[in-house]
Amino acid sequence: MIKNDKATLAPNWRPSQRYPDPLIRVIDESFNALRLPLSKVEQIASGCRWAEGPVWIGDLRSLIWSDIPNNRLLRWDEESGATTVFRMPSGYANGATRDRQGRIIHCEHGGRRVVRTELDGFVVSIAERFEGKRLNSPNDVVCKSDGSIWFTDPSFGILGWYEGSKARQELPTNVYRLGVDGGLEVVAEGINQPNGLAFSPDESILYIVESRAIPRKILAFDLTGQGTKLTGKRVLIEAENGGTPDGLRIDVEGNLWCGWGMGEQGLDGVHIFNADGRLIGCIDLPERCANLCFGGLQRNRLFMAASTSIYSLYVNTQGVGYA
Repeated sequence: MIKNDKATLAPNWRPSQRYPDPLIRVIDESFNALRLPLSKVEQIASGCRWAEGPVWIGDLRSLIWSDIPNNRLLRWDEESGATTVFRMPSGYANGATRDRQGRIIHCEHGGRRVVRTELDGFVVSIAERFEGKRLNSPNDVVCKSDGSIWFTDPSFGILGWYEGSKARQELPTNVYRLGVDGGLEVVAEGINQPNGLAFSPDESILYIVESRAIPRKILAFDLTGQGTKLTGKRVLIEAENGGTPDGLRIDVEGNLWCGWGMGEQGLDGVHIFNADGRLIGCIDLPERCANLCFGGLQRNRLFMAASTSIYSLYVNTQGVGYA
């Protein structure tokens, strides 16, 4: 068991002693409706090398996330506050979600595949190749209400020996849709290292982070063809001042909560945008935030995977049901 006491949490982290928390910054007045004046940023776990892929498991009242370079999945228990190892080795797992049957879906750098953890704990591969060629290193994943699984496939996990294993790239950095029949198809191509992705609440729009564009961008696509095709590619958000969007999730009002960072004041943490792409709020963290999810009993607790630590914040909205 990994104890979450003062000795194991990041020594420089000091939560605010004040309400409202000054780390929660209102950029636009509309953000006031989404924040809770009596809620503060909390650090609930630390000791990771690179925390990623948080996913809330409501029936266990637990958060599971990946510590990619350490090749392990960790689990934080809401009731006890304890952090334990959930799976090791993890295949250098990255992004994660749950499908409509409650099974956990993970992207794996090490296996260059997407895997599903069955309800009995058995792990099965559900996507490894496209047209006979190996995937690069699946990065982030979401499930649609029709049961299809959508994931990004940049090359980060095969570029070196830290987040996976160095290997030859066989495919472009595409975005894929895995149908309920097991068929795999490219839904978006020509994106320079696609990263985080998320659906709008009504699933009419798919947002995708283009993480090697200059400046980095969050793209928006319309879903057509009974929700199986992407059209109308457009830039919704351009990151300013060298900011780095990574993973993102959507609340029930359609706002985008984006992991953000570049090691500078005001750029490490979470940036919140409305559906028009306007920045409305920020959550400042002492570390760059890679990914996040909503959880808790009411899906109103934001969990943020930020470099070496996991932070949380209760907010006055809810994540959409798949998040």
